[in-house]
Amino acid sequence: MAAAIAVLPAAALAETSVPAATPTPSAPVAVPALPSATPTAPVTIEVANVRNTQGTIRLAICPRGQFLHENCPLHAEAPARAGVTFVTIANVPPGDYAAQAFHDENNNGRVDRALFGIPKEGVGFSRDARIVLGPPKWADAVFTHGAVPQTLRFALRYFLGPASPAGWASAHPRRP
Repeated sequence: MAAAIAVLPAAALAETSVPAATPTPSAPVAVPALPSATPTAPVTIEVANVRNTQGTIRLAICPRGQFLHENCPLHAEAPARAGVTFVTIANVPPGDYAAQAFHDENNNGRVDRALFGIPKEGVGFSRDARIVLGPPKWADAVFTHGAVPQTLRFALRYFLGPASPAGWASAHPRRP
């Protein structure tokens, strides 16, 4: 990729920190242009259907090539709150992404799995992309992020145990 070059008249050099050995005043001088800052904005995800307050909600926002992998460059976490947990990732550049989240109930940093790879903990994807005999497709989870703050909402799905906060509460009644 070629670097952008700005051409300044020699008189402009007097205002810069270029050493005194400069070309004659009539000759233009090539100075590399500074890279422009890419605008960024936060993305807040409302992760719904969190069944209990145990553990952490872990979220990643991934470009296409990293979707469904553990190396997504944009990630954040928040303590689990029964019902809805808000997780915000600041400074997300504009582009197409898919969000993936899981409820790390035992705080071991990974999705625990049962027989045949079925998640033991809640998992969810942007646009509430369906999970049918395997993970969702990129096209079902993709969203476009611009240079303004954005809020998305999706629900976790639990395949084992209580599937919702109400189910958890009835399976784990509080004792006086």
